[in-house]
This record gives sequence, C-alpha cells and structure tokens, in this order.
Amino acid sequence: MANDMNMGTFFLHVDRKNGNTPVCGASVQTAHAGRAVSGAYTDVRGDARLALPAHSYAASRRPDSAEAPYTTYDVRVSMPGYVPLIIRGVQIFPGVTTVQKCTLTRTCDDPKNRVRIIDIPPHALYGARDKNAMGPALQTAIYPSAREVLIPQNITVHLGAPDSNAPDVTVPYTEYLKSVAASEIYPTWPESALRANLLAQNTLALNRIYTEWYRSQGYGFDITNSPAYDQAYIHNRSTFDVTDALVDETFTEYIARSTSLAPVFSRYCDGYISQCEGLSQWGSVDLAEQYYTPLDILRYYYGDDVFTKEARVVEAIPGSFPGVLQTGSESESVARLQYRLNRIAIDYPAIPFIEKADGVYDAQTANAVKEFQRIFGLPETGRADEETWYRVVYIYTAVKKLAETESENFTVVNEGFPGRELDIGMRGLDVLRMEIYLRQISAYFGADTIPPVTVNGVYDEDTRRAVSAFQRFYGVDVSGKVDESTWNAVVSVYYDIAEELPPSLPTYPGRPLKAGSTGEDVKYIQNALNEIRRGVKEIPPLDVDGMYGPKTENAVKAFQKYYGLVPDGIVGPLTWARLGAEYSGAGGREDAG
Repeated sequence: MANDMNMGTFFLHVDRKNGNTPVCGASVQTAHAGRAVSGAYTDVRGDARLALPAHSYAASRRPDSAEAPYTTYDVRVSMPGYVPLIIRGVQIFPGVTTVQKCTLTRTCDDPKNRVRIIDIPPHALYGARDKNAMGPALQTAIYPSAREVLIPQNITVHLGAPDSNAPDVTVPYTEYLKSVAASEIYPTWPESALRANLLAQNTLALNRIYTEWYRSQGYGFDITNSPAYDQAYIHNRSTFDVTDALVDETFTEYIARSTSLAPVFSRYCDGYISQCEGLSQWGSVDLAEQYYTPLDILRYYYGDDVFTKEARVVEAIPGSFPGVLQTGSESESVARLQYRLNRIAIDYPAIPFIEKADGVYDAQTANAVKEFQRIFGLPETGRADEETWYRVVYIYTAVKKLAETESENFTVVNEGFPGRELDIGMRGLDVLRMEIYLRQISAYFGADTIPPVTVNGVYDEDTRRAVSAFQRFYGVDVSGKVDESTWNAVVSVYYDIAEELPPSLPTYPGRPLKAGSTGEDVKYIQNALNEIRRGVKEIPPLDVDGMYGPKTENAVKAFQKYYGLVPDGIVGPLTWARLGAEYSGAGGREDAG
C-alpha cells in the first residue's frame, strides 16, 4: 500500500439531470488498469470521497521524470433506475483532491443509452502536446478600446479547431477556467507558478472575448478548446481543489500593459516539448522555485510593463455592433470606427486617412469605409453595416499586433521629410511615423530623457513634449514642432540606435538545462562559457559538442560562483539570463592574463 505522501483523494458529487437534486446511495467503483481498487456510496448530499494511491510528488515537478506525474483511474457511477456513467482517465495526484461533478439520467428519459461515458484524455503536459505546436496562433492581437473589460457569466467554447465540425458548449466562465487549469498545469506546482499560469489563462480567454476575435469572423463562439489556437478545455472533465480555489479567488484579475485596459494576448506553451514566444509553463515552475512572485514570473515572459488589472462580471456581454453607421451619424461608435480605419490605413495605404476622428460620420469617413469595403470584397456602400463593422474589428485586431513594442518590426515606408511642418492638432501617417521614431528613441535613452509617446497618428501634447525633449537633448531649436531639420535629426538618431543595438539573445528554452541535456541550447552554453572564460580564468575550457556532461556542469558551477549565483550546475532562467548578458559583452573584453 502506498504511504500517505503518495495518496490522493477523489471527490465525486452526483445530481439528477434536470433536477439539480443530489443522488443519495449511488454506487461509486474505481479501477486502475482494469483491476478494481475501491468503492463507496454517495451520501445524502450526493457526495462520495475515496483515498486512492498516486505516483510520487516529485514526478509532477519535473518535465523529464521517468515516472508518470499522476495515476489514472476509471470510475463507474450507477444507481437503479438510472443510466450508468463511466468516467475514464480520472487523474489522481498526491496530496490533491480531484473533483468530479456529474449528473445521472433516468433510464425512462434516455432509453436508447445503456451507458454514458466521459473520456478524459491525457494531460496536455504529459505526452498529449504536439511537439510541433507553437502555442496559440500569432495572428491574434490586442486592440486598445475605451470600453470596459468585462467577464461574462458564461462562455461559449468550440470543441475543436475553428473550422472543424465540432459542437459548441456554453458553460459558466469560472467552470471553463477550472477545466483549462486542470488540463494545462499540474496542481502540485508552487503556488506562484499556479497563480501566474492562471492569470495567463484567464487573460487569454478575456482577450478573445474583448477583441471579439472569433465572433468578428462570423463564428458563433468565443474561443476554441484547441491548444494550437487557444488553450486546452475538456468538457465535463474532473478538476482539482487547489486550482479550483485559486480560480474562484482570482478570476476577475487579468494582465494588461500599463497604458491600456486591453487584456494582452498571453501566449504560452509548455516550454519543454513545444516552444513559443510567451510564458513557459515549466519555466514558470523553475522561477517559482527561485522565489519569483506571480507578477515577476509574468513580467519575465511578457515584459516589465505588464500589470494586473480588475475586470467586472456581467450577466452577458453584448456584441459591439452599434447599428448601421452612415453619413450624419454622430456617436462614440463612429469615433471608434474612425480610429480603427486610421490604424488599418497604415498597412493598407489606399484607405484615405480620416483627419477629424471626432465621432462625426462625414464624407471622409464614408470614403474610407468605401475603400475598405472595396479592398476586402464587401458591397461598396460607404455605410458601416454589421458585416463591415465586424470585418473592420477583425482586420484591426489582426494588424494591431505590429504596434506592440515587444513584437514590432515596423518598416517606415517613406523616411524623407513629408514636406509640411508637423504641429499640435495634426493627424495622419506622417505624424504616426514620427511617433514610431520617437518611441524607439525614448526606449533607448529612457523616459527621463525623451518622454514616451502613444503611437496613434495624432500630434497631441505628449507628442509635442517628446519632440521638445529631443530638440533640447540634441541641440536643435526647441519649438515643439517637427520641421525638416528636426525630422532629419530624429530619423538619423533612430537608425543610429538600430545599428548600435546588439543582436537579440537566444530565448530561455523553457526548461532547466543540466547533466544529461543535449542539443543546440547546450552548444550555446558551451560557446558562451568558452568566450566568457577569456576574462574569467576560473571557468575551465569546454568542447562544444552539445553534450551536458560533468565538464560542462563544472564550468557552469564556476560561472555561477564567480557571478554570485547558486552554484548548482543547472542553467535555469537566472543563470541563462546572466550567461547571455556576459556573453554579449565578452567579445570586447580584454584577456585577463
């Protein structure tokens, strides 16, 4: 018999279908690998609780464990007069309560079914993840909006890829999050890692709802259950008491940039089998074990400018379509349409820029709408009907990712002076180009030297302040206006900075590298250590063979000891980051001997 440390708990609650009344006296039988294990009967509350053997705690804390992280059981629930229910693949972790809620249907109400079956597939972290998966698709994005971030009571999930012939299910939002948590992460992880992952999962779902990503494309759902597009959700699966409690505590919290209400597109992947730009699930465990807080973990992967924000729960979130907009319309919805069209015009220059995005649907707006309709194959009416509105939302959401600092490689189409002085109140692509230049310069020199600007194509007070600061810093006449000399100076500095920036360092692979690891990441470590040892003779020389053997481990320990890190011989996120920082500067370091 397993000791207490290797025992988990299975908790079952049984209701009558369509009655929501508990079923007392239902038989609950568990089996593992075809052999009966234990049984119980539900009490007057419809509950049954069984202690079941589980694998060791350590097995679920390492991605490369030889032991399975959990033990699977099949559960049979039966009651005279009711259709028996079999739940296959229930996952039991040590020290964790697995929670299963289910309903029984009377045989007279469902005479064709002799048995109902719920199949719980293997956990996404345990061999179920596609090795080629890169996490949710990159075409998704965030768009800033004046409207509030809301949490619906229910969410509609498509049980497959977007275009697959799969059913849609509408479930309570918190129940959705609990299933995602149970499907994506292990409940035995450190609390900081659990909280960080739950925030990422909630934020991803809210991003899909907030941007109307699927509904704007004509789908009848909010999100899919496919990790290739969104995140794993298993309908009717069992969940875990640890993550259930954290979901109930934190489901109104999400992460956003400091300058926006919008939920970020919080892409993530396991970081061991699959890699992506975003949160590494296994990497978050490593960080949590190094006493990172949940927010520290999120900032490690999404950037230092993310913060937690609070959303409000509502009964339902209405679609954003405000009704047909046309010449003479005047509203906040018109202003939102104008803003989006102006942003789309950056990538589709044939769309004329709307100079006065003031909420009045004028001739310029109608012309911009008509050109948008022509480009995207819609009837060219110049009126924003429902189809046009949602197509604008969709295209805007798709192109907006280019304006995010951490992912943008924006190529300015025309770098020459536009032929007119830029000043307060002006709008257009020329202003937007100047804002892009200034934003990069601000990021390089710091906000204290050049204040940051919002890239929106509007020459507002923030833009004027940034221009004045630049002029002051570079000895140009301080006017707050962009004449030809200021324009040329800004462009010159922008490209000087681009040439000075070091090449990007390899991204942390998402898992600790240690004795026994192999591959290109190990070669990178060996190359880095060989270069760094030019100035740090305590580090022994290495053969670059991609094999993490005793020599590499000793060299890593020497590096860690020299730079004040824990000398454990394991390259986790902190060692990787310091290694990259020292490696990037080592090429210019003189030999110490």
